[in-house]
Amino acid sequence: MNTDIARRVIGAGSTIPKRMTGVVLVGHGGFDKMEYRDDLPVPELAGEEVLIRVAAAGINNTDINTRIGWYSKGVKSGTGAGASEGCETSRNADASWSGIPMTFPRIQGADCCGHIVAVGNGVDPTRIGERVIVRNMLRSYVDYRPMECWTFGSECDGAFAQYAKAPSRETYKVDCDWSDVELASIPCAYSTAEGMLHRAGVGKGDHVVITGASGGVGSAAIQLAKRRGATVTAIVGLSKADQVRGLGADRVVPRGESLVGHLGRDGVDVVIDVTAGPSFPELLDILKRGGRYAVAGAIAGPIVELDVRTLYLKDLSFFGCTFQDDVVFENLVSYIESGEIRPLVARSYPLKNIIEAQQEFFSKGFSGKLVLTLPE
Repeated sequence: MNTDIARRVIGAGSTIPKRMTGVVLVGHGGFDKMEYRDDLPVPELAGEEVLIRVAAAGINNTDINTRIGWYSKGVKSGTGAGASEGCETSRNADASWSGIPMTFPRIQGADCCGHIVAVGNGVDPTRIGERVIVRNMLRSYVDYRPMECWTFGSECDGAFAQYAKAPSRETYKVDCDWSDVELASIPCAYSTAEGMLHRAGVGKGDHVVITGASGGVGSAAIQLAKRRGATVTAIVGLSKADQVRGLGADRVVPRGESLVGHLGRDGVDVVIDVTAGPSFPELLDILKRGGRYAVAGAIAGPIVELDVRTLYLKDLSFFGCTFQDDVVFENLVSYIESGEIRPLVARSYPLKNIIEAQQEFFSKGFSGKLVLTLPE
């Protein structure tokens, strides 16, 4: 740690150790690739970075997809197939979301809530003490080039450790009465959902169909679509129907049943999809002419059947959604502070129980998010 940072921390009355506890990913594969350790070095800061004492970190598909190597084009199945052992057909050369080899060991964790405890030379020291969340799609490290970003916990270390560093300009103070666990449920899932709605131009009066509606992204998309004035149809297992209605869904279609049978053809303005898989053709059938399809996941399977005639004869617009405009995360912070959205946390686990938490994640027996708490 450089001397200027150390001076500022001592001045704030804080003590930062040289070593920390965290979980490191040592390669693509099963649960055995995650190591819980107490001898990890605390991150050292560059001039425009801040050091965060992590309080809580959410669990997301992207963390697990990276661990099991699901992003590799060698994998043709849904995300559940390699949950425990990793994906056998994955290739290390393209097993990260960005399509380039991962660097190991890596501290994962795309969701971060905590307090700033130190700042780099170029950061106002009054930021020390702020409770913050980190934008999970980081642009500072790629000089804000269009359509480029790093994922927190993928191209750089993330929040599955007691301390994490992040660019100051992408670390947001949040003033609200939510718990740390609740705030940690927001960055990845809610920014993914808001990014999809933003790209698809969802507005008042639109009829929006949301797949995977009980998951982290889906449950966020329900709330965020409703705040835009849309009518929402949620696709979800029947056991979770009441929960998604409680979030604002106007209608529920049971997962696995015919979408055309429930909704008819050519009547939906926007589809917000995180599942893909066998239901994909019907998602296009229910869209009206000029409809918009936005996708940011394929948990039911990445290989789908597309009749190109449906795409061009109906003048559909497709939006693949990973990169996010700056306004997306800024809007989320404002929604939290103004009370326009609320968190949906199913359960929290201590970091040492990350395997148990990821096992429950794949059970899909819950609604909303699972969150890890960090040791003090």
